[in-house]
Amino acid sequence: MELLRPFAAVCVLLGFVVAAAAMAAMEVESETVSSYIVHVAAAHAPRLPRRGLLATRAYGAFLRDQLPVELSSPAPRVLYSYAHAATGFAAQLTGRQAAQLASSGSVLAVVPDVMQQLHTTLTPSFLGLSPSSRLLKVSNGATDVIIGVIDTGVYPEGRKSFAADPSLPPPPSKFRGRCVSGPSFNASALCNNKLVGAKFFHMGLEAARGRALGEDSLSPLDTNGHGTHTSSTAGGSPAADAGFFDYAGGKAVGMAPGARIAVYKACWDEGCASSDILAAFDEAITDRVDVISVSLGDTGLADNFYSDTTAVGAFRAVNKGIVVSASAGNSGPGDSTAVNIAPWFLTVGASTLNRRFPGDVILGNGETFTGTTLYAGEPLGATKLPLVYGGDVGSKVCEEGKLKPTKVAGKIVFCELGVTAQAAKGQAVKLAGGAGAILTGAKEDGEQVITSPHVHPATDVPFAAAEKIKKYIRTQTSPTATIVFRGTVVGSTPPSPRMASFSSRGPNFRAPEILKPDVTAPGVDILAAWTGANSPSELDFDTRRVKYNIISGTSMSCPHVSGIVALLRQARPEWSPAAIKSALMTTAQNVDNAGGVIGDMSTGEASTPFARGAGHIDPNSAVDPGLVYDAGTEDYITFLCALGYTAKQVAVFGSSTSCSTHAGSSVGDHNYPAFSVVFTSNKKKAVVTQRRVVRNVGSDATTTYRVKITAPDGVLVTVSPETLRFSATQKTQGYVVTFAREIGGSVTEKYTFGSIEWSDGEHTVTSPIAVTWPTNQVEEM
Repeated sequence: MELLRPFAAVCVLLGFVVAAAAMAAMEVESETVSSYIVHVAAAHAPRLPRRGLLATRAYGAFLRDQLPVELSSPAPRVLYSYAHAATGFAAQLTGRQAAQLASSGSVLAVVPDVMQQLHTTLTPSFLGLSPSSRLLKVSNGATDVIIGVIDTGVYPEGRKSFAADPSLPPPPSKFRGRCVSGPSFNASALCNNKLVGAKFFHMGLEAARGRALGEDSLSPLDTNGHGTHTSSTAGGSPAADAGFFDYAGGKAVGMAPGARIAVYKACWDEGCASSDILAAFDEAITDRVDVISVSLGDTGLADNFYSDTTAVGAFRAVNKGIVVSASAGNSGPGDSTAVNIAPWFLTVGASTLNRRFPGDVILGNGETFTGTTLYAGEPLGATKLPLVYGGDVGSKVCEEGKLKPTKVAGKIVFCELGVTAQAAKGQAVKLAGGAGAILTGAKEDGEQVITSPHVHPATDVPFAAAEKIKKYIRTQTSPTATIVFRGTVVGSTPPSPRMASFSSRGPNFRAPEILKPDVTAPGVDILAAWTGANSPSELDFDTRRVKYNIISGTSMSCPHVSGIVALLRQARPEWSPAAIKSALMTTAQNVDNAGGVIGDMSTGEASTPFARGAGHIDPNSAVDPGLVYDAGTEDYITFLCALGYTAKQVAVFGSSTSCSTHAGSSVGDHNYPAFSVVFTSNKKKAVVTQRRVVRNVGSDATTTYRVKITAPDGVLVTVSPETLRFSATQKTQGYVVTFAREIGGSVTEKYTFGSIEWSDGEHTVTSPIAVTWPTNQVEEM
């Protein structure tokens, strides 16, 4: 699924915006039936059974008890019962029935079932994961780890990424999952010691669309491609001679090549219903997976955590010791666009590799502009052809059927962004008799354009280059051009990694004191396995079928981290999900291969922690971070209480804790491996204090760490104590950080950044600092 802007078929994080009218419908006397997720108070949930058909019937009885006779028609229909990812059920209800349940003392919350949207050969070496690398050696490739992937299913047939591996031992005996057969998916033939689980969840989607999917669709088979791509990226077996036509050729291998894969198909062409996602979480927890990878989520502003089904399911999973890796979203580069931002997620942004697929535009005056393309057909040649602007020949965005063949034939057409997918524009030019197409990127994306698998000679160029090409067309009597396709280019220019423009950014919309995203990983032009049921462009006219496809998105960066987490899970089985996240964050790199700060393609300048989080993952360093910032269920409950959540809202997460016992807790004191400070006061002497606790996990039990502070502009940062001494009996130490506005300082930026580093001479444990200033802070300082 290719990430396209803004009207194209997207390889994006799946996210349905909850309409305000959805909740309003609960308050009116409406007989319209919709789907809802009902969180039931633990004391009132059916005791036995908790799962399966009998559990569904038990919740049917619960509904009959809760609804008065006048609201019993139409009869509610229970879709799912939840025992692990939540306590409760999903059902089709009228607005009045939902409102009645919401007012019941037996029910914690009633949440509308909304749709969410879906958000490589070189990446292992780019990340330092050679067979002799430290992490791969100590983890044995994660052979004892199960990665659960909640996505669009899997297409294993003929894909070596999912083939049985005779070198692998039997799957871990703890795993309780299995493969479910369906049309075109013979579980006994397709599942093996690599692909150990395959299930599907569809009732929420069917309820949303108002009709059944059809018998031939009911299977874990991936007809989209997204799930096959993400799961093979996370844990695919080595596959020699992989590539997309002549692009990115080489051996494709997942980050954790020995890990087992269990897929949970909750996403379909229309998206992912929250009730189906929660059912997938419930099943993955039951099956005892070790890692859950979710490249999906909201596409608008992040919802409250208690209303975010993915956040609730992830909380319950983390509580069971399962690491949940999630994509940050593809709504960048604007502020506060990141989703999956609860502190228990490992939230991943997307950045580039040191690999490109250039398609150069050479104008008649000799100027050259480099674009990007995956066109795999006959090249145009060196002879320059007439160049025309789409708006002058029928359609500035090159819509099919609107270009005039008499004005297009034999020419290269310049097409503006919008209305259709980029690959569809090239097809439109082809149908009109054009020789090729030059496509423009979005202005807000700066230096980045998305690479498209064109069926006709075409290349996509950044906005600034497109403007110069357009000016050339306007100022020349007979403009000409050609396109040179340069194939696969691996090198140090431009520097890498760089943050993708589309990668969603902080600050954290719901809890600004928690920095998000956490880390960044490769998510641009990633090669991985693909379905045989969909074309590489996902467009109807494209009849090509490929075993591997190259796509972009935080959907692609998330499974990279999921696979790395699997390696860490086996190498450090005693670590909690929070400790694993901490290790990845505090050892992350913030410089590119040229020695500069990781750049941001949207601005052409250095990126900030609101784009890259703690930095680009460094797997081999993460296995030995020195210190970790740990957190568990009670820490997360304290965090929720600090947000001001009510007892019912906290109970949605499965806790009976009273927030009165957490009085005075601060969101900023959550034991996170990063610091996000919000100065809400305009007072010149505003001070913010945050507390942290670290645990020594290094091989030397007796060691001393000293602090180094890089203060953000306008802030005086003090750490107490400045030295942390550890011993065999003193494995943890706490410290306090005070952030004070500098008197007389001058800050003109909305955000400023710095860092805190602890070092014992062998390890460097780095935490970024992000400071958000009041809008009128300049005048007040």
